[in-house]
Amino acid sequence: MTEFSRRVSKKIEKLSPAQIQSLVEDGYAQIDMFDSIFQSLSTGLIIVDDNFCLLKVNKSAERFLPFSSNPEDSKAEKIPVWTLIDDEDISRFLKNAFEADKTNISDEFTVSTKGGSVRFLDLYVSPLVENLNQEKNLIGTIIRIDDVTEKRNQEVLLHRMETLAGLTNVAASVAHEIKNPLGAISIHIQLMQKAIRKKREGDGLLPPEKYAEDYLEVITQEIERLNKIVVDFLMAVRPISAKLELVNPNKILSEFISFFTPEFTEKHIELESELCECDVRVLLDAKLFREVIVNLSQNSISAIQKKFDDDESRIRGKINITSGIEGDRYFLIFKDDGIGMNDETLSRVFEPYFTTKSNGTGLGMAMSYKIIKEFSGDITVNSVLGDGTEFMISLPIPQMERKLLTFKENCPDTGEKA
Repeated sequence: MTEFSRRVSKKIEKLSPAQIQSLVEDGYAQIDMFDSIFQSLSTGLIIVDDNFCLLKVNKSAERFLPFSSNPEDSKAEKIPVWTLIDDEDISRFLKNAFEADKTNISDEFTVSTKGGSVRFLDLYVSPLVENLNQEKNLIGTIIRIDDVTEKRNQEVLLHRMETLAGLTNVAASVAHEIKNPLGAISIHIQLMQKAIRKKREGDGLLPPEKYAEDYLEVITQEIERLNKIVVDFLMAVRPISAKLELVNPNKILSEFISFFTPEFTEKHIELESELCECDVRVLLDAKLFREVIVNLSQNSISAIQKKFDDDESRIRGKINITSGIEGDRYFLIFKDDGIGMNDETLSRVFEPYFTTKSNGTGLGMAMSYKIIKEFSGDITVNSVLGDGTEFMISLPIPQMERKLLTFKENCPDTGEKA
């Protein structure tokens, strides 16, 4: 209520009916104006009472959030707002905010639109305070929804541009590598042309068969070398089509462990896991992240089998998956007690088409490396021949997630605040 309205309310008994009617009409006009402003805001707003039941919602909020039922329905005013939202993460965030009686907190979420695209939403919960007689009373909560999709897309684009900028040196190196075999091919073709021309000017007979084959063999080898250089280069520069979303990696790992444990057991390999209980989400593509985990597991299985010369009756191995948080990064350690790698193999493990398997393509670990880099993460490997191999994946935690971690319990695997 404005100061003018307070003064009028104290003198209302002295006003004429016409003045009261005029005052009420002015009040309705102000309400209509504020409602128009509220509905026209590009920022989504939801107003709830102290029980988190819906009081008011604007069109932007309806557009951004996946409501399971019409929020303007009269029945929606009698149930908590989180039960109206058809998104598990957003619903849980709002419910936790209510149950923990927390305000001035925020989190970021990804939601899929009907067209299949992904939108990034930032939700901020703040108190709704009424100033009455110079006293502040908490009468509800404001939930603000901002669409930060463009910002996130720009960050991804910037990361990809930085990656492409780093390929300048690679391109220069490839150009140098291509120049040498092209020179060799040119020289040997010229030698063949010269020999054939000389013979035709003399006795008209072509050079001996072996003479021509020697040159052709060199040319063929150089062409194959060129082809490999070009294919490896294309492999290095071809962008990965990643659909980045805020995802809890531990959830993906738990599903993987549950699904693949029978396969490991059948191969006499014990699978142990120590996953951090921290409810943290990072920007990644769930499908591609699963691909990385599968590649690591297949490598570990192969390394353990190779340690026992593929003799199924002797195979006994162990794989350990550990996750946790250190500072502003989420890490995943994938360790096996297989045959391990020597220094040469270790230095080339992420190279395209490099493999030690008889039936391998040499693309699995190269793709895994590219995928993790697409997530702005890092992947490293340590190995001891005869003892086993350890891969470590490190992924950045978005700034919004890092702030929320201060509200949560200790992460049991790291001993740090989660």
